[in-house]
Order: sequence, then structure tokens, then C-alpha cells
Amino acid sequence: MAVQLNHIIVSARDRDASANFMAEILGLPKPEPFGPFLMVRATNDVTLDFMQVDDVAPQHYAFLVTEDEFDAILGRIRERGVDHWADPGQRRPGEINTLWGGRGVYFADPEGHSLEAITRPYGST
Repeated sequence: MAVQLNHIIVSARDRDASANFMAEILGLPKPEPFGPFLMVRATNDVTLDFMQVDDVAPQHYAFLVTEDEFDAILGRIRERGVDHWADPGQRRPGEINTLWGGRGVYFADPEGHSLEAITRPYGST
């Protein structure tokens, strides 16, 4: 069997709000409880397991999506008035990027985690 990512724990002061935000913005199924976690399942069966904590160290999570999914995600970001940027340094607010012939956008979840949706992997041609 090839090595595959199965799950990652995402710290949140409010796991329900954060898990639901991610699932809704990305158009994923409603989060599922599992022990102390609230799991958001990506279409490749990797789960993001939200865990309630007192202190959060913001992390970066990037999602490879189709062009149609990107349009839907960007639409939900704009509908909800979520700040977004074309770059990780947040110097191009309200824009998207077109790196490697695809499109990308950065935005933050309620906990301050940096989320990214891209339609082409970095370095692709």
C-alpha cells in the first residue's frame, strides 16, 4: 500500500463553528462526530478532525479543487463576506491568483487558520 494521508487534527476554540464553516465553504458533507472530534471528510476520504482546545496556533490547509468547485467556493466566500486574497501575504485583497494556469484563493476560518483553494497543484504546467 502506498503511503496516504488519512486524517489531521485541526485545533479550534469552537470546533462546531470551525468544522461547519469549513464544510459549508468547501461544499463538503456535514461534519460527523467521532469521540472528541468533529470530522470533515474530503472527497478523497482524508478527514480534518476538529478538536476543542483553549489556545489555537493557526495552521495552513490547502485544497485542490476542480474549476467548478472553485467557482462555487469563491461564490460562497463572497456571499458570506469572508475576506480573501490572491496571495498568502494578504497583499492582494479581494482578488484570486492564476498561478500555473489555474486559479487560487486564500481566506481565513473563524480560528485564524489560513485556508487555500487551488485548481492546479503548485509547480504544475
